[in-house]
Amino acid sequence: MMIRLNQRGEGKLGCAMGLLVLVAAVFIAYKMIPIKVKATEFRDAVFDQSRSAGRASTDSIRKALVDKAGQLRLPVRNEDIRIERRHDYIIVEVEYTVPVEFPGFVYQWKFRHKAENPVF
Repeated sequence: MMIRLNQRGEGKLGCAMGLLVLVAAVFIAYKMIPIKVKATEFRDAVFDQSRSAGRASTDSIRKALVDKAGQLRLPVRNEDIRIERRHDYIIVEVEYTVPVEFPGFVYQWKFRHKAENPVF
């Protein structure tokens, strides 16, 4: 039986560090993926509202977007929505920040959705 004296004993430490990184990545994904999915659904609502702008007033578009944000539990207020009508097109822009809480700090995730469509 041969004993190797120059073996490095970092196998357990490397595995523990890898496992720690994996757990941190899963935790971050657990916190952020649902917010990203909601923000994407809200972005789709912004585009839908801008497409139907010919049939809706500015106030009804704003109300529909605030209601949709409330359903998705996104912190969007009337002041966060900018609607600009021009002769033949409309611009709907929404900017908001979602606080994401992590142990020890809160990350302020900023979103900006902008849709520009012709009005028929």
